[in-house]
Amino acid sequence: MHSHESIPQLDLIAPEQWGAHLPAHVIEQLPAQGITVFRVTDDASDTAAFSERYGFGLEDCANTIVIRYKKDGGEHYAALVSLGSRRLDINGAVKAALGAQRLSFAKREAAVEHSGMEFGGITAFGLPADWRILVDAAVMERAQIVMGAGLRAAKLLLAPALLRQWPRCEIAALTLPAE
Repeated sequence: MHSHESIPQLDLIAPEQWGAHLPAHVIEQLPAQGITVFRVTDDASDTAAFSERYGFGLEDCANTIVIRYKKDGGEHYAALVSLGSRRLDINGAVKAALGAQRLSFAKREAAVEHSGMEFGGITAFGLPADWRILVDAAVMERAQIVMGAGLRAAKLLLAPALLRQWPRCEIAALTLPAE
């Protein structure tokens, strides 16, 4: 682990500046309190690079993954929020939680088009109202998590309790235990 001095200071974006930096539909759904927004460079937006550059462990990085699934004859989208340190149990726990007959990772273009967000920056906040948002139970065990902010140039820092309080989030065990 790096010494504390080598971790860069977070480049915070003040709440009154969010409108200039984040997609409007993301801001609309952010909790009023308890969210910190900070800038990241594009080359450090993906989880592994971000973790190394900014000193957050993979176990504190919560990724939002878009899933396409079939249920009751229709096609639906859902978002899964899970920690970078864990593997989603797609064909077991996730399939069961969604009650899906079939599911797959959404294609990149579809994820971007339907979420209105940049790939690599997709977040749980601001997703279409008919999407289910499932948060892995392991996320809730962290003191704080870093999530996407709807685009690659920023991240959200928050306590998982904010997700628990948000009516759209469903908490479920979605991942395999860390090896």
